[in-house]
Amino acid sequence: MPNNQFKRGELYSFIAGVASTAIARRLQKKFNAVGLNLTIEQWSVLYHLWKDDGMSQQELCTATFRDKPSITRLVDNLEKLNLVKRVPDETDRRINKIYLTKEAQKLQDQTMNMANETLNEALNGVLPEHVELSKQVLQKVYDNLNGQAEQ
Repeated sequence: MPNNQFKRGELYSFIAGVASTAIARRLQKKFNAVGLNLTIEQWSVLYHLWKDDGMSQQELCTATFRDKPSITRLVDNLEKLNLVKRVPDETDRRINKIYLTKEAQKLQDQTMNMANETLNEALNGVLPEHVELSKQVLQKVYDNLNGQAEQ
C-alpha cells in the first residue's frame, strides 16, 4: 500500500507549500511595515550571501532553487538597490561572483531578527518534537525527489 494518506484536496495544499507561502507573506509585511524596499526573493539571495559572500550566480541558482534568468533579474535589482556588486572571477571571467555591499551587511541583523520572529509566530504552539519530526519528513521527501532527479 502506498504511503500517500492524503485526501484529495490535502495533497495539493501540501505540494503548494501553503505554510511556506504564509510565512513569506508575513515576513514581507514586516519588511514593508518598517519601510524596507526588499522582496522576499531578494532577501533569500542576501541570506545565502550572508552565509557565503562571493558566491557565483550559478551557486546562487542552486542555493535558492531558482533558474539562471531569475537569479540574473534578482541580482540586477539588488545591484540597483546598492546591496550587491558583481565581480568577474579572477580565473574565469565568464563567471561573476556576487558580493554584499556595506548597505546589505547593515540589513543582516534587522532582517534576520524579523525572520526569526516570523518563524516563532508560525511555530507558536507547535511542540519542539513535532518541529523536529516535520523537518525530518520534509528532508526525506526532498532527498527522495532530489535523488530521483539526478538518476
